[in-house]
Amino acid sequence: MLMRMASAPERGFSTADLATEFGLSRHHLAKITQKLAAGGIIETRRGSGGGAILARDPAEIRLGQVARILEEGQVLVECFAADGGNCTIDGRCRLKARLRSAEAAFHTDLDRSTLADIALAPLATLEGAA
Repeated sequence: MLMRMASAPERGFSTADLATEFGLSRHHLAKITQKLAAGGIIETRRGSGGGAILARDPAEIRLGQVARILEEGQVLVECFAADGGNCTIDGRCRLKARLRSAEAAFHTDLDRSTLADIALAPLATLEGAA
């Protein structure tokens, strides 16, 4: 969704159009749109000429930021939950620290790239190449 939006940042995209283009559930895409809007990545507009539009230039949107917004409230593994989940080896586990380090490295790596770096080629370019 964001890669398509980055290919035409001045254009508004409807969730219906994006869902059709990518074969996604409109309901699922609407949830993602809400999260991204709440996180300041996109803005949504109702009515004629409405839809979702990027809130900032694609070169200013770091992929790690997008991942953090979409992952908010979801933990990598159960033991990362605030209550520790149902882990029976909590306090003795030597994997947890490594997983936290890997998760941080994942976000750090994504932060090195922007949405502009991964924007899809505009549809006109793709259709002309066929």
